[in-house]
Amino acid sequence: MVTASDILRLPYTPDLTEGGIAYACRSLPHTFDRMGGSPFARMRRIVAGVAVELAFRRHLSHKGVPFDVKGATPFTDPDRYDVSLGGHRCDIKSFLITHRDQISGLHRDLGLLLEAPALVPLDQHASAGHSEQDLYLFAFLTGLVAASPADLEKAIAAGRPVCLIHTFPRSWARPQAWAPLGPLALKFEGQAPLVVELGGQDAGRDFITCRVELQPRRRLEIAGGFYALAYAQIVSEGGVSARPARRLGVHSATAGETHIIEPVDWGNIWVYGMDILLAGWMTRGEFRSHATLVREGARLFQYDRTRTKNLAVPVPDLRPLDDLFERVRQWEQPRKGD
Repeated sequence: MVTASDILRLPYTPDLTEGGIAYACRSLPHTFDRMGGSPFARMRRIVAGVAVELAFRRHLSHKGVPFDVKGATPFTDPDRYDVSLGGHRCDIKSFLITHRDQISGLHRDLGLLLEAPALVPLDQHASAGHSEQDLYLFAFLTGLVAASPADLEKAIAAGRPVCLIHTFPRSWARPQAWAPLGPLALKFEGQAPLVVELGGQDAGRDFITCRVELQPRRRLEIAGGFYALAYAQIVSEGGVSARPARRLGVHSATAGETHIIEPVDWGNIWVYGMDILLAGWMTRGEFRSHATLVREGARLFQYDRTRTKNLAVPVPDLRPLDDLFERVRQWEQPRKGD
């Protein structure tokens, strides 16, 4: 049983968001969006999830708890697992809490987290290739996002970091015919230079990027080697930049198509994290035997409305993390003798 005193609060640092953004961009062509919504919301969820994983690894190192990341989730297989603890695959399920009243409440009283369910999407739990001894670890990240134009302007005015991303449509990001998109021609209609990073895949489907500085109203042609184009990102000194007031065009000579990025087509995926709360854990087998079904559309602690079917266990029914860390040390003893 988990009580409020068992919940671990980890500090949040901006480098966790930076690591999450790097992963989100690289994994973009391979991620499956079971939650629906905007591509920016999906990327923020990825950023938050990776930030939690990185903080968890940091905490394990600080506590001297052995772990392994050799089998950690690759970009092409986002639903495997995050770390290995004592030979047990550990899948971290994290939830981003952005409502200010909930954040304030949790800051005052971690006991409020005991009202939350620990959720696993039904399709993930039912997927093949898992053991009943695999581990689920549940975490919550409190933080703000600047998703709306008004909130984005406030963040920029306050000098807070932003990451402005545009995601390309499926025909560009996952083309049916695997052929070079280039040469690519870019033209920005703004009044000042704009530095943009393009990210996608080459002939071997490896992740590649290309950074260019666009002069106002001048056409710039690049070879790039892109076979797929997943995103464009605005690059700025210090991580702060305004949303472009004019459109940007990207033309593929091979496809004979021009993709226009309007000012409203840029989204901020920076997550302004505050606290990471590690709630507890269960083996996959224990979770299956204790869980109840939550249908899509349900209102829960961490969601205004669920967008997919979930299995749920109340947070108080989880096992404390300190218990897991002690078990991991015990599991590692026979492994050292192998």
